[in-house]
Amino acid sequence: MNRQSISFTKPNDEWLREMVTSEEYSSKSELVNDLIRQARNQQAEVDWIRTKLKRAEQEGFTQLTKEDIRKEAKSRLNEQLRNK
Repeated sequence: MNRQSISFTKPNDEWLREMVTSEEYSSKSELVNDLIRQARNQQAEVDWIRTKLKRAEQEGFTQLTKEDIRKEAKSRLNEQLRNK
C-alpha cells in the first residue's frame, strides 16, 4: 500500500477525527479509503447510466419496463463491483 501525505481543512479533519473516535473506523486512512471506494462505485453507476442514455438517444424507445431496467442496472453494478 502506498503512503501519502494529504492536508485537510479544519472542519474535514475534525469530522474525520470524530468518525475515528466514535469507532466507526479504526483510522483516518481506513475512512478515506472507504470514501474513495464509495465515490468510485458511484462513478461506475453514473458512467453506466450515461452510457444507457446515450444508447437510448441513438436507438430510440425501449420496450423494457422500469422494473426491468432497474434489475438490469443493479445486476450490472453488482457485476462491476465483484470484478474490482
